Amino acid sequence: MSLLSFIISSVAFHAFGQDTIVKLWKDVDGAFEGKQRRPELRVFYPKNGVNTGTCMLICPGGSYHHLALKSEGKEVAEWFANQGVTAFVLRYRVGYYGNHQPAMIEDFQRAMQIIRQNADFFHINPDRVGAIGFSAGGHLVTHGGILADSRYLKAKGIDCKVSTRPNFVVPVYPVVSMQDSIVHQRSRKNLLTEHYTKELQDRFSLELQIPADMPPVFLVACKDDPVVDYRNSVALHNALKDKGIKAEFHLFNEGGHGFGVARTKSDETKDWQLKLKDWMIENNFLTK
Repeated sequence: MSLLSFIISSVAFHAFGQDTIVKLWKDVDGAFEGKQRRPELRVFYPKNGVNTGTCMLICPGGSYHHLALKSEGKEVAEWFANQGVTAFVLRYRVGYYGNHQPAMIEDFQRAMQIIRQNADFFHINPDRVGAIGFSAGGHLVTHGGILADSRYLKAKGIDCKVSTRPNFVVPVYPVVSMQDSIVHQRSRKNLLTEHYTKELQDRFSLELQIPADMPPVFLVACKDDPVVDYRNSVALHNALKDKGIKAEFHLFNEGGHGFGVARTKSDETKDWQLKLKDWMIENNFLTK
């Protein structure tokens, strides 16, 4: 299928100011059940005439119940666009509209497929596709990094010809574990419902699922986080170390939760995104 016919028949791009909206599941039979808003990508193109070829898939948080589309979506995308990075904000399905697993990871894999399959259209390098997520969105991007296959797309009858795994993953104050000792209960309820099995609890406890070929990780958390226990990030970092995965962990004493890239009130966290930018350059995911 040509790029043009893919756009017309499957994705339905349409202009939204200077940005682009991509409907993820248009014309995919059986993609939806229950009450929900249609998942979509909003594309923010590089500013200032500089396109590095790098792109970021952005997954806002919201306890898998809702989405912080401004503070952890639009504002983050605008920051990346100013660095010459094409940014895709993913509006994925959430519990508020009656959605639970695997809806969220289905949307993530579909977004990655669309991004990579249309790399020429978006003027991006398909080998420099990162995924950044905040809070529950951090759980989603980490899960996306764990999965090497496109099993969730196959279940929808989609024959995916590209990898749906990001080249690097950036969880920020993330939900990680579904285990009782450190779980963020609201996220678990929205992801797994109240009637989860032990098998599901373990499968979605990401510290138990890290593969040997996990992509590199840049991890951010704060010890004073009043929402998600920072020990989620410690557990993730320890699991990455145990598997020999390249990871950089910034654990701050103060910073709280939900600060995105523009709303921190802590001197410690005010420049965390610049540390990320340096890490991306050092690891050849971003051109100076």
